[in-house]
Amino acid sequence: MSKFLDFIDRVLSHEGGYVNNPNDPGGETKFGIAKRSYPAVDIRNLTREGAIAIYERDFWQRVQGDKLPRQFAFQALDAAVNHGIGNAVRWMQRAAGVADDGVIGPMTLAAVARSEPADLVLAFNAERLEFYAKLQTFDTFGRGWTRRVAGNLRYAAQDN
Repeated sequence: MSKFLDFIDRVLSHEGGYVNNPNDPGGETKFGIAKRSYPAVDIRNLTREGAIAIYERDFWQRVQGDKLPRQFAFQALDAAVNHGIGNAVRWMQRAAGVADDGVIGPMTLAAVARSEPADLVLAFNAERLEFYAKLQTFDTFGRGWTRRVAGNLRYAAQDN
């Protein structure tokens, strides 16, 4: 069974239901799927199953989640969902000590495999927190974002 099925409920618990917050740059959002990123999707009527299919195809497969250590795979998925694939991949590469070109290739996968998973999780989430702190919307959304990372660190402790 794919690790994806073990982790998707976590992502969905972070993302919640339908929201159309004018302060959110993603705009209209449901299950974390934003109209800005998916203009052809009827966000208001998006089903949970439809959102899961998008997450598996456009996020899990792109971060090559099945090739990542279990302790780290969820972290990569959640960051890809919340920050975009490019950011998540570059943070993964920085945490693993390779050039951050935004492309998951054999060098990145080998470096991740050589890394101690707990160290990878910590370095990755440090990158993530620094990114959040630089955003103009941190005053509005920062408390929720930092709680999300705190929860993810707790998940990492369970994912051994």
